[in-house]
Amino acid sequence: MDLTIPKDYDPRLSIRETEAAIRYIRETFQDEFGKELNLQRMSAPMFVEKSTGLNDNLNGVEQPVSFEMKDMPRETVEIVHSLAKWKRLALKRYGFKMHEGLYTNMNAIRKEEDLDNFHSIYVDQWDWEKIISKDERTEETLKDTVRDIFKVIKHMEHEVWYKFPQAVYHLPDEIHFVTTQELEDRWPDLTPLEREDKIAKELGAVFVMKIGDKLQRSGKPHDGRAPDYDDWSLNGDIIFWYEPLQRRIEISSMGIRVSPESMKYQLEQAGATDRKKLPFHKMLLNGELPYTIGGGIGQSRLCMLLLGKAHIGEVQASIWPEDMIKKCEENHIQIL
Repeated sequence: MDLTIPKDYDPRLSIRETEAAIRYIRETFQDEFGKELNLQRMSAPMFVEKSTGLNDNLNGVEQPVSFEMKDMPRETVEIVHSLAKWKRLALKRYGFKMHEGLYTNMNAIRKEEDLDNFHSIYVDQWDWEKIISKDERTEETLKDTVRDIFKVIKHMEHEVWYKFPQAVYHLPDEIHFVTTQELEDRWPDLTPLEREDKIAKELGAVFVMKIGDKLQRSGKPHDGRAPDYDDWSLNGDIIFWYEPLQRRIEISSMGIRVSPESMKYQLEQAGATDRKKLPFHKMLLNGELPYTIGGGIGQSRLCMLLLGKAHIGEVQASIWPEDMIKKCEENHIQIL
């Protein structure tokens, strides 16, 4: 457990006022985000069959919450970690066309998460996915989409300021782009997270690109990424410098999705070639799924950022250790 307590913290809003702000941010953002990216809201599962290979494997070591149903006794069912692969399959199943997409309200449990100011075992995010052409699998497409998302977030800052002027946290006016290799070249002696803190503080808002493959100097990835959804050369994280906690905050992980060729390479690099036998992976390798771009935007993280909150537990109801709750109460951090 890692907890940062900001000095002289003032939540500015009561719990009921905070709940009203949460509702406003969530409802307004998803409407504006859907319109900006041409996405339709769709229903999504909270759990999937393990045998489909649809669950997000995250870094490949986290174990999902799982159970068996009475009417399907020999099938293991898993609570989703995210819907990264499900969305791409859904675009095909539901007949979406070129440059159309979907978003969902995704709720997940990540029981092995390390708890801190930003991380909870309960994950709530807008998972989204959009069809693109093969020729659009480029950095230009990726950067243009990041700028579109940033524009909606900035607009939300103004909307929140209008309704809750005493609480809004002001964001930078521009987002910048940097690769993980550029960060390693600049700060080779720092850890990846320390590098992200450095660049976020310097630039305010930044999209850190190319996450998952090995870096040239260290021979290690900047961070773990599952090999079967993001293309490691065309992905990244949207991060902001967060003054209240004096560190970076990640709002979105996203990217252009794997092609058959890039997934084959990444499965080999990850030592996960056994996944080629799973239904989703067979379809992708056979060229039966559309080319897409997609990602997730943290709902509680966005509320936390826009309202200047010190702990994600102030904008979502989850479970926390008693000593964390006590320390938060002593410092005016209102855990829901």
